[in-house]
Amino acid sequence: MDRVGFIGLGTMGSAMAANIVRAGFPLTTWNRTPGRAPELADLGAASDETPAAVAAASDIVVICVSDTPDVEAVLFGQDGVASGAREGTLVIDCSTIAPAGSWKFAERLDGLGLAMVDAPVSGGSEGARNATLTVFVGGHERDVERARPVLTTIGRTITHVGPIGAGQAVKAVNQVILAGAYLGVAEGIVLAIKAGLDVNQVIEALGGGAAQSWVLANRSGRMLDNDYPLGFKLALHRKDLGIALGLADQLGVSLPLAAMTAALESGLIAQGHGDEDMSALARAIRQLSALDG
Repeated sequence: MDRVGFIGLGTMGSAMAANIVRAGFPLTTWNRTPGRAPELADLGAASDETPAAVAAASDIVVICVSDTPDVEAVLFGQDGVASGAREGTLVIDCSTIAPAGSWKFAERLDGLGLAMVDAPVSGGSEGARNATLTVFVGGHERDVERARPVLTTIGRTITHVGPIGAGQAVKAVNQVILAGAYLGVAEGIVLAIKAGLDVNQVIEALGGGAAQSWVLANRSGRMLDNDYPLGFKLALHRKDLGIALGLADQLGVSLPLAAMTAALESGLIAQGHGDEDMSALARAIRQLSALDG
């Protein structure tokens, strides 16, 4: 069984790492801020002091950090993965970054005798905890198949969508569609509130028709209560939309809804709501509708 390293123990990463070690993989971890996810030690995971040391102890290294510069620093910075990995080590990048970053990093790693797949995930903190994430994988077929046993410990649906960078492009599409889903549900909930309807009854009724969706079923209650416990940070979705809008600009694609959502999210971040769940988009609609001050 491959020895696995895991770098990045945030809300998503710590849950994903726990599922990997529960599946029986020997696991070594590192996080920029020490002391995160102490429960991993109770599950039998080791920790090390640098990404290089984690790579030296691993056959496969999984990365789950915030953005393109973070992945570059973990891979190629001082004491990075590239300086500790042996030839043949496979890097699985579960971060959400620009496709161009995946192309560049994979090329650099290949020059060092290392392989990489990009494998961004969707499903939020619930999916990470329950090992039901959807994983979009880009890379060479042999590398994807080598990564698959690890990926099946964290996700329910693992799809090889194309060459390196394709996983990130699919994740960009995913985040654009989510922007519409969250914004649509937020507008509908606020309209129902302002119309004086029994909103819980409305949600139940809509769930049996064409408007049903994961967002309606799992996030409408938060929008009604105006309370947004973390599932997926609004600030991270704003970062992801920036990636999607950048890709769209390169390809000459117009994304008016995604651009509007990005603007609303930027305003909410400026108000201090960036660490709330993405469903906090409803705050903007509530404010614009004079429902809240």
